[in-house]
Amino acid sequence: MTADFGGTGSATTVAVLGAGSWGTTFAKILADAATASGTERDIRLWGRRGEVVDQINLKHRNEQYLKDIALPPSITASTDVAEVLAGAQLVVLAVPAQTLRPQLREWKHLVEPGSLVVSLMKGLELHTDARMSEVISEELSVPASRIAVVSGPNLAMEIAREEPTASVVACTDPTAAGWIARSCTAPYFRPYTTGDVVGVEIGGIVKNIIALAVGICEGKRMGDNTKASVITRGLAETSRLSLALGGEVQTMAGLAGLGDLVATCSSPLSRNHTAGRLLGKGLTLDQVTAEMTQTAEGIKSAQAVHELAGKRGVEMPITAAVVAVLAGKLSVDELGPLLLSRDLKPEGDY
Repeated sequence: MTADFGGTGSATTVAVLGAGSWGTTFAKILADAATASGTERDIRLWGRRGEVVDQINLKHRNEQYLKDIALPPSITASTDVAEVLAGAQLVVLAVPAQTLRPQLREWKHLVEPGSLVVSLMKGLELHTDARMSEVISEELSVPASRIAVVSGPNLAMEIAREEPTASVVACTDPTAAGWIARSCTAPYFRPYTTGDVVGVEIGGIVKNIIALAVGICEGKRMGDNTKASVITRGLAETSRLSLALGGEVQTMAGLAGLGDLVATCSSPLSRNHTAGRLLGKGLTLDQVTAEMTQTAEGIKSAQAVHELAGKRGVEMPITAAVVAVLAGKLSVDELGPLLLSRDLKPEGDY
């Protein structure tokens, strides 16, 4: 079924692949947006685990990820990806970044021709340094104009509780971006649009690594001055990499840059902030991974970002320090002095 971007319409049949916290929350946003606009919408959620799928269908809950949040009855779930994708105009991807490519290879023949694909993922693929929109384009043979990215200060639990937030829909086709924005405009969720896919993705990727650094500082009981300094210089690192890849400078000052960075670095709901805090308290990486119930994408993407920065000649000292800690080459006690280790120069000199 081909999506019609014309007029004032929005998606009527949606497949959301990934029943974790953000995938489930975005399904709720789509359902609530349809209710608010008086639109009928069929929303199907794919999950790997039968018990999660059964709970969504029978209890309208996803208690492992969203506790007691009630899900709209228009959301149904299945472990059968073919059933979920059948006839979907809009395909939303919310799976771990490092599993995306092999999963898309399995799903390609099931994706409806003409559908629009949205990435909720914030990761960089190991070994290829590919952004998620690039992986989607390569594996599904979909042009960039039919791939969008949703990013911003999107802490899933807060949004599931319907606490007001804004976000960004990035797509090279402004008409497609507007169509997606209309599809996910709920009373508590306000999307803006942009054509800067690169900047939005890089902002979402690197902020996870900076959040690990801030979490480590918190775990080491460093003060607010330290954390504010790391956040601010982390934004500078992110901006340097984004600009080197063709991103737009204003994106870093917006929701997908500064907004997402502040939320992820400061909230106890942030998985990456939590992982960093546990590292700072002295837990090993294996212990942190065992304790976390969800993926902290910064742990997976840090090395890929570090490699990409090296190839582009971009200085990223905070990222380099976090990578060294994750690799066991640097202790958290040695991290502090390296976080701001650049040559003395004017602040605005990127």
